[in-house]
Amino acid sequence: MKLPASVRVRGIANQVFAETENISARGVFFYLDRCMTEGEQVEVTMALPPQVTLTDPVRVKFLARVVRAIPGQSAARVGIAAAIEEYEFLRAGGEAGDFSGMQPGWKIRS
Repeated sequence: MKLPASVRVRGIANQVFAETENISARGVFFYLDRCMTEGEQVEVTMALPPQVTLTDPVRVKFLARVVRAIPGQSAARVGIAAAIEEYEFLRAGGEAGDFSGMQPGWKIRS
């Protein structure tokens, strides 16, 4: 499912805007303009549309760990596959600022 998302990478102050290529309960695949290494943690924020929630749109933030980086046809497009580790649903108009302030949501165990 292609959805707009904002991505934060630890150590980089600005968020990067991306579009998910697909997403599931356990993982997400999106493209970034920078390479990442396996094991790096990313914070992804996005709105799940009514077609997914079967109600109003819901903003969700999750922490995910990069499991694969796939170079694209240009250096400015790297495919990132990440396993989702924690979820947090966001209140309307509110968003935590960084990893350290994130309250744990659902934890996914293997």
